[in-house]
Amino acid sequence: MKVHDLKPAAGSKKARRRVGRGIAGKGGKTAGRGMKGQKARGTIPARFEGGQTPIYMRLPKQRGFKNPFRVEYQPINLDTLEEAGLDEVSPETLYANGLVGKGSLVKILGRGELTRAIAVKAHAVSKSAEAAITSAGGSVEILALPWGDRRPPAQGNQFTNR
Repeated sequence: MKVHDLKPAAGSKKARRRVGRGIAGKGGKTAGRGMKGQKARGTIPARFEGGQTPIYMRLPKQRGFKNPFRVEYQPINLDTLEEAGLDEVSPETLYANGLVGKGSLVKILGRGELTRAIAVKAHAVSKSAEAAITSAGGSVEILALPWGDRRPPAQGNQFTNR
């Protein structure tokens, strides 16, 4: 068998109906479009709803919202740090060991237990993780976010700030 011998299975391909070819036959004259009106003449988009406000304009809540001030952290648990066997934990050492992506903001979470003292430098630490690290004799240092505080300035009452 060669490529030029290939054919689709019998009955799997059906020719489309050609309408509007003269007045004889099933699809002649108006070609299945009825008599007059907008649908009998030009083409209209599938989303057209006859002149009423379309659904994509009536429901703005369906379009979603993206918070421009969201801060996304790469979570690392205590049991992962225990397995890695690191004495000093920072975003650079975690990246070097393949535990986080390059330039990730790191948050230490409290799942698992620590059996030794480690020095942790991270952008955020949960309260349970901080308690476990300090009780094991380690230290916790919170790193500043690379862009600072991105929240907009607080809007005070315009009449009291005179």
